Amino acid sequence: MHALSLWLSTRWRGFLTAFTIAVAAMFVSRNYGGPSVLYALLLGMAFHFLSEDKTVQPGIELCSKLLLRLGVGLLGVRITAEELAHLDAPTLALIIGGVFATVAFSMLLNRWVKWPRAEGALAGASVAICGASAAAALALVIDKKDLREQALLAIIVIVTALSTVAMILYPIVLELTHLSGVTAGLVLGGTIHDVAQVVGAGAMLGQDALETATMTKMLRVAMLVPMIVVFTALFSQKSTNAKRVNPLRQIPFFLVGFVTLAVINVLGFIPKEAADLTAQFSQLCILVAIAALGIKTSLGKLRTVGWAPIVLMTADTVFLFVWVLGGILLIHAA
Repeated sequence: MHALSLWLSTRWRGFLTAFTIAVAAMFVSRNYGGPSVLYALLLGMAFHFLSEDKTVQPGIELCSKLLLRLGVGLLGVRITAEELAHLDAPTLALIIGGVFATVAFSMLLNRWVKWPRAEGALAGASVAICGASAAAALALVIDKKDLREQALLAIIVIVTALSTVAMILYPIVLELTHLSGVTAGLVLGGTIHDVAQVVGAGAMLGQDALETATMTKMLRVAMLVPMIVVFTALFSQKSTNAKRVNPLRQIPFFLVGFVTLAVINVLGFIPKEAADLTAQFSQLCILVAIAALGIKTSLGKLRTVGWAPIVLMTADTVFLFVWVLGGILLIHAA
């Protein structure tokens, strides 16, 4: 009991700081619009000076690591059988293929951009799956020597900004194509990065677009599972005898939790109210973790990353949009 009390006494200040910033970000987002993740990150960066306070540091580390893993693991409750059942085989293949194709495109383009290989793949995966949440989750399995902290933060900032631009721009473009609400929803859910922005864009085009976009987005969220396995195999820390570590032995607890909750929810064993509450708690955990990550960095450090991630992730975003829109038009024309 004494050990637990000591552990809590050294971490509550940092946790309370990150939690307060996360709540402030939620307040600003709900009252003035915009993505709460970006607000949490920027507000956290404004309090970067606290990262040098030894009474705050342990709690900040707790939020940016353990709380982040918890939030990502709980994302599994977003996957439901009803949402997956509405996707036919060609559309499933298109959406799933788009996820892996975007990562492959990002790694290919990264040879020209000349960013570190793991960071180029992470940039593509954040665009392809679920924005900041995917970037934060996949970063957990990448060898620390291959991923700069400022690069991860740059990816989070850029993917959130691109997602906000897409939320505004994509509905306008799709209205010009005169697609049905369901078809437009497939494109929105298959291309926009963050879940919140998918919901916002879908709501602009009506209820059919909103429901279809949300369902399609959840499929991309599910792709976090195989992508973590891939990243573990490619970018995790190697063993000392130079042999590649078995990726199955390195699967972290948050991934096990994600898969377990997804399977249980798809089988219908989790009441909707409990699933909704868990999903909200998951988002809060991730938001607090992002706030902590913001506290740990500074704008000066972000400048060292340069223009590479902006060019790379903008190209990834355009590639994914063309892939999904072109594929949907071909499927419906057949």
